[in-house]
Amino acid sequence: MPRSAAHIDAVSLRGLIAAPDAPRLLDVRTPAEFAAAHIPGSYNVPLDTLREHSAELSGATEEVVLICRTGGRAAQAERALAEAGMPAVHILDGGIVAWEAAGAPLNRNRSRWDLERQVRLVAGVLVLIGVVGGLLLPGLEWLAAAIGAGLTVAALTNTCMMGMLLAKLPFNRAPACDARSTVALLRDRRP
Repeated sequence: MPRSAAHIDAVSLRGLIAAPDAPRLLDVRTPAEFAAAHIPGSYNVPLDTLREHSAELSGATEEVVLICRTGGRAAQAERALAEAGMPAVHILDGGIVAWEAAGAPLNRNRSRWDLERQVRLVAGVLVLIGVVGGLLLPGLEWLAAAIGAGLTVAALTNTCMMGMLLAKLPFNRAPACDARSTVALLRDRRP
């Protein structure tokens, strides 16, 4: 029977962070999203990087809380870590959105659009081009149908191909995380 990750709300996490044996906070959003706003003391290990290093992370001795924008990517990260055998993984319920709504502190930098907002913009523009362009060029309306189908699959599978592609664009990149130092940090207990 598959295990279910322990979820933690923003208020409870704030209390845990203040404790001497605070859990490690792993933010699995893109480097650009992390650079724009993140929980103080959190480490950025993007979802794709985390998947690549999940076996190394499985030996972690620290308790870990996974964070993303709303919880979807954190759940994917938890599944990858669970498959690698990592114990003591939690997910921040509602992600950064819930954290901010609870009035918890965020480190903010240059403002960038969230990946989900970028997906909505690109999908909306492509649908508009398909529908309006279909009036001039019959058959172009199938572009709108393809985008609709893609969004349906994204919702059903809780993955988004368009989001993964947009994350690779230069304006969505920030300095990459150092996965090796993060793995070492998680594997070695604090003094």
